[in-house]
Amino acid sequence: MKHPKTYHHKTIQNGNQVIIVEGPLSSTFLADYYFDEGLTAFRPAKKQFEAVKSIADFEEGRIIIARDGDKIVGYATFLHPDPLERWSEIKMEDLIELGAIEVSNDYRGLSIGSTLLEVAMLDHQMENYIVITTEYYWHWDMDSTRLNIWQYREIMERMMGHGGLTPMSTDDPEIMSHPANCLLVRIGENVPKESIETFDSLRFMGKRHDWM
Repeated sequence: MKHPKTYHHKTIQNGNQVIIVEGPLSSTFLADYYFDEGLTAFRPAKKQFEAVKSIADFEEGRIIIARDGDKIVGYATFLHPDPLERWSEIKMEDLIELGAIEVSNDYRGLSIGSTLLEVAMLDHQMENYIVITTEYYWHWDMDSTRLNIWQYREIMERMMGHGGLTPMSTDDPEIMSHPANCLLVRIGENVPKESIETFDSLRFMGKRHDWM
């Protein structure tokens, strides 16, 4: 399966401030920018930027960014699921994962997260994929937001909905370990029935269930 990437962008206006949301971008283009120091949810900003640039060079890898001038203040990554994850037990070329989405604290409240997902889905190639993301409450920034688990879950679902991702059932032990955890999925218009059935078997590891 080929993985062509078509560039799209949107602009967020906040008074005199202009945020450009764009992608997918190659590592060559990303090298012209730098990471905001507040992007530390996964690792220190500089190290995470290096990881993001490496994903951009994967054949299926997609990086969507939000930038204030040359400063990247938010990003989303898409790539095949990690080989150690359940979702890789059956190799599917048309299954990709929203592996990370992050917005710097100083830029929250501008709908950057939802716009990152909207721009990602503008590329018609996304209609050829099943896109998944797994949400675990222990990754959520409830301290700075002062939200409880269920309020944060609601915000995550609403944001993911801008990318067409909706909750779907699974018997994955990590997701089932807490009721706030969830699997969210978007099935592209061009995904064949065979791929949907294969994904169904991954959701339930061989057990047959109706879609939920």
